[in-house]
Amino acid sequence: MTEDELQARLQIWRAAGIGPATLNRLLNHFGSANAALAASDTELSQAGLKPDTLQHLRAVPADAAAADLEWLHRAAHRHILVPEDRLYPKLLRDVKAAPPILFVAGNPALLNEPQLAMVGSRTPTSYGKDNAQAFAHYLAKHGISVTSGLALGIDAVSHQGALEAGGHTLAVIATGLDIMYPAKNRQLAEKIVEQGAIVSEFPIGVKPQAQNFPRRNRIISGLSLGTLVVEAALQSGSLVTAQHALEQGREVFAIPGSIHSPLAHGCHRLIRQGAKLVETAADILEELAPQLQAYLGFVSKSDEAAPLQTNKPSKPLSFLQAVITQANAEERSIASLDAEEQQILATIGLEPLPVDQIVIQTGLTTDVVSSMLLMLELQGYITACGGGRYKRL
Repeated sequence: MTEDELQARLQIWRAAGIGPATLNRLLNHFGSANAALAASDTELSQAGLKPDTLQHLRAVPADAAAADLEWLHRAAHRHILVPEDRLYPKLLRDVKAAPPILFVAGNPALLNEPQLAMVGSRTPTSYGKDNAQAFAHYLAKHGISVTSGLALGIDAVSHQGALEAGGHTLAVIATGLDIMYPAKNRQLAEKIVEQGAIVSEFPIGVKPQAQNFPRRNRIISGLSLGTLVVEAALQSGSLVTAQHALEQGREVFAIPGSIHSPLAHGCHRLIRQGAKLVETAADILEELAPQLQAYLGFVSKSDEAAPLQTNKPSKPLSFLQAVITQANAEERSIASLDAEEQQILATIGLEPLPVDQIVIQTGLTTDVVSSMLLMLELQGYITACGGGRYKRL
């Protein structure tokens, strides 16, 4: 696409009232954004533009996209993608209301690598934060990019967990990429650009607006093979992301919590409605194995047809096979434990559990439990948390 055509699309995209469906309709009707801008009011009306939308379009200055292009050319890691581009994410292209323009800061190749969305409360409990960190770390370590919204709380912890694992993470934000919101996450955002990507459909200069946050949630789920809700109240925006995932035909996972915690009620509702209850990140890999295998085939064919050239090397194609192999190996490893060890391991979750509770729940003696806890810790299945408590790794 020529820069002139890109500039025309950016100009139309800045008009109030024009969303993905309207822009796509104009492109299909006129053949290009330049032709749409050159059309008469009568022709635009015949193409389906309502009078108020037409007025908004005419009000956009001809040089409105200059800020977008200036941002683009200021650094090599900045990109503006349209659906025709090879780097535009395939999974997102296939969803309803896919954004016709994506602004990307970071490595755009990651948009087409397998991702899991992780979302949750902005004011999580320590239990929720521990789970988010542990799940994100495990998934990123096993080659799955973690995608979230760069908000405070579960979003930020999920991004950080992936970064600490040396993996990739993507943040989808509801402002222009020149604006950091919340400002508290500025340093985290800089790390994400270095080790992942930040994505937005909103032009440069767009400030935080309440209506844009639910809108961006469809992109978070649309980029991902599935969405994990870590911790959420009944009115949480995370449930909006989960709903988008369901409508897009993607998997929805939820971590259960205490029946006494309001921040677990959203997850429990999702589970009652059919979301998959997960206790470990390995549960997610097991569920996603078929999609990962299909994805591997797609990547292999795409790679043969058009070798990807990026500034940052991507993982080898075999990493997806390694994910599946690793998940199967861990399942076989647990199966090799004796019955009592498996019983203890099944009792311990990601939340630290005291030894006396393990004794009560398993019915084993304290001596047997203590001995087996030591063996399980040495084998890397659990870790001591202090105060006689243990949790799964």
